[in-house]
Amino acid sequence: MTFEAVLNLVKHLSLPEKLRLIKWIVPEIKRELVVRPAPRKSLWGLCADLGIAPSAADIDEARNEEWANFPREDF
Repeated sequence: MTFEAVLNLVKHLSLPEKLRLIKWIVPEIKRELVVRPAPRKSLWGLCADLGIAPSAADIDEARNEEWANFPREDF
């Protein structure tokens, strides 16, 4: 049955019957919305747009530069 056919049938209902239909259909819609969680986006490749990662040697070099004068003696 198409939407238009159902709409045509609803137009022929009396006001109390329309209200009864609304009272029945709203909980059905809420139940369907709760049951279907939105699909989650995969985290695979999340950082792919950042380019090539630094090598272990680059990380060691940066670490040595940062910690070269720790603790400082000028306090």
